[in-house]
Amino acid sequence: MPTARRWPVIAALGIVEILAWGSSFYLPAVMAGPIAESTGWPLAWVVGGLAVGLLVAALASPHVGAAIHRRGGRPVLALAALLLAAGLTVLALAPILPVYLAGWLILGAGMACGLYDPAFATLGRLYGATARPAITTLTLWGGFASTVCWPLSAFLVAHVGWRAACLIYAALHVVVTLPLVLVMIPTAPALLVADERHALDSGPLSARERRAFLVFAGVLVLGGAIMSQVSVHLLTLLQARGVSVATAVSFGALIGPAQVGARVAEISLKERHHPLWTLTAAFGLIALGLWLLALGLPGVALWLVLYAGGNGIYSIARGTVPLALFGPLRYPLVVGRLARPALAAQALAPPAGAVVLTHAGPEALWWLLLALALAAIGLIGALWRLR
Repeated sequence: MPTARRWPVIAALGIVEILAWGSSFYLPAVMAGPIAESTGWPLAWVVGGLAVGLLVAALASPHVGAAIHRRGGRPVLALAALLLAAGLTVLALAPILPVYLAGWLILGAGMACGLYDPAFATLGRLYGATARPAITTLTLWGGFASTVCWPLSAFLVAHVGWRAACLIYAALHVVVTLPLVLVMIPTAPALLVADERHALDSGPLSARERRAFLVFAGVLVLGGAIMSQVSVHLLTLLQARGVSVATAVSFGALIGPAQVGARVAEISLKERHHPLWTLTAAFGLIALGLWLLALGLPGVALWLVLYAGGNGIYSIARGTVPLALFGPLRYPLVVGRLARPALAAQALAPPAGAVVLTHAGPEALWWLLLALALAAIGLIGALWRLR
């Protein structure tokens, strides 16, 4: 498809991603407190709904990748809109905690079908080896999910309550997300029978490719563990350094713009480098930012910007490195399989971080996060050797 005709597709997918992330992954950040306060349910269980959803998404992701490989992303993303709408409706109407958690089971299936990995797979299925710029541009849109949806969620909770806010998000998926997918996302070209058999056969991954797959999966596990722990525990870590709550929140607000800024810088380079350079730069910035934060040096805002910039381009590398390493034919399958360990790490890492905070303190968690980033850099070095 000519580049000019890709912009409507990318823009539509961008809006889909903003609403998908904002009404699922980013939902508890604003709504968990009001939900716990109005229902009396334990806050840990309210927040734990997201972990339940991520585990469901992890289990479903390989099947989602296989479905996108066979049929393209359009039907999968349409299903995501319906599942997210259904899950949010269950949350809104939940009379007891088990029903609330059941809503997150449905949301998890929607996340598996509608977050970055299926969106990347959709673009890979549509554009093949030339999908890299589309994937990079899509992450720029996705970077605005928290910027748009956190204030929107806060406004809705303040004016209509959290239950009505969930229903409004559900309605947005039905009247905005679903039509965008059905109207703007093209039907994927049919696979040749020979290609179908070749891609689904386990044989095409050579011994070197299998090692690369396992190493990159390790990078994604470490990256997911770092990002989810920082997103959950950042305010606690900063307050332990004597930063006031209001200042900590203002520092945290820098993360979104820094991520988007780094992605703009990556786009400006116009793909003059291998995606592994993006991945290397991402974890270099993440490790540098975490090291300076662990040392407790003045300039917390600047060190957070370094970390966030690395996190921003890491999202790009998640989508572009598998395309470069494994090729376009198997891309949806590989992305779906890689998503499982990454999503599981995102679900399980914050509780593990809470244990470290409780028993060893915030300083130990800072250094643990740095150790994870350095381990990821070591694995990236192995990827370069396997390239």
